[in-house]
Amino acid sequence: MRQITYVQAINEALRQLLERDRRVFLIGQGVTSPWYVGASTVGLFERFPKRVIDTPVSENGVTGVAAGAALAGLRPILVHPRMDFMYYAMDQLANHAANWHYMFGGQMNVPLTIWGIINRGGEQAAQHSQALQAVFTHIPGLKVVMPSTPYDAKGLLAASVEDGNPVVFIDDRWLYNETGDVPEELYSVPIGKGVVRREGKDVTVAATSFMVLKAMEAAAALVKEGIDVEVIDLRSLKPLDGELLFASVRKTGRLVVVDGGWKTGGIGAEISARVVETEFKYLKKPIVRVALPDAPAPASSVLEKVYYPDANTIVSAVKQLL
Repeated sequence: MRQITYVQAINEALRQLLERDRRVFLIGQGVTSPWYVGASTVGLFERFPKRVIDTPVSENGVTGVAAGAALAGLRPILVHPRMDFMYYAMDQLANHAANWHYMFGGQMNVPLTIWGIINRGGEQAAQHSQALQAVFTHIPGLKVVMPSTPYDAKGLLAASVEDGNPVVFIDDRWLYNETGDVPEELYSVPIGKGVVRREGKDVTVAATSFMVLKAMEAAAALVKEGIDVEVIDLRSLKPLDGELLFASVRKTGRLVVVDGGWKTGGIGAEISARVVETEFKYLKKPIVRVALPDAPAPASSVLEKVYYPDANTIVSAVKQLL
């Protein structure tokens, strides 16, 4: 199978989705600009000039346009090139798009894909670096997915567009140059299904998005010390693949949750609670969470190295458990 980069996989998925279904259109601020969205949309405007729509800087208004189009039967892909500014669109997302299927008694659908991009690092500071996945998992009516590989980026984006109701598709710019096997044809990765990236017996590390790569690096380092780590790529945060996670915890008896968001009220807290609720008797040690400190992102490259967890942070967390 051929190998392409993560960003090429997104670009290919977008092109094939636009080719396959005339109801699909791509809309958002800077959607035609590599500065905003990397190379993820290169060539799409030239090929689909009426269905690739750059917009003014009006997150709330544009999200309302996309949600209304979905309600009318189209399948918009709405890009927010920096997740931070999705806060401006929360009224449209949380009060409207997430609720309509329920408020209309299941008679109406809102097939809207909200593509949020995390742009952290590079001294972008607190207003351009936020990973808000936990915020969206809290809202009923929204599904939330976070791929970590080129294969899953293409497959989960397709699944998001095919879904009948709103899906928040979150990707991390730090993944854009990662390479992997990706089929040429369009395919879907099921929403709500995680995957075991590495089997192990001593401790489970459950991770999201870019942090899956760091977890794999940590596992490779720890095996040299005789510590066998099982790495779970959650892929879908809502719905969460509890059975996969619980089966791993029952096997290892130890859990480290690794997420690129803040610690308090974060993904790690939710997963920890679920495991304790159902699998407490299997835990040999308390769960450990690896996450961002509860502080805004710094605007200094020196401080960024301390602020963002890496493979060494995960290694330390695993050793703490053992």
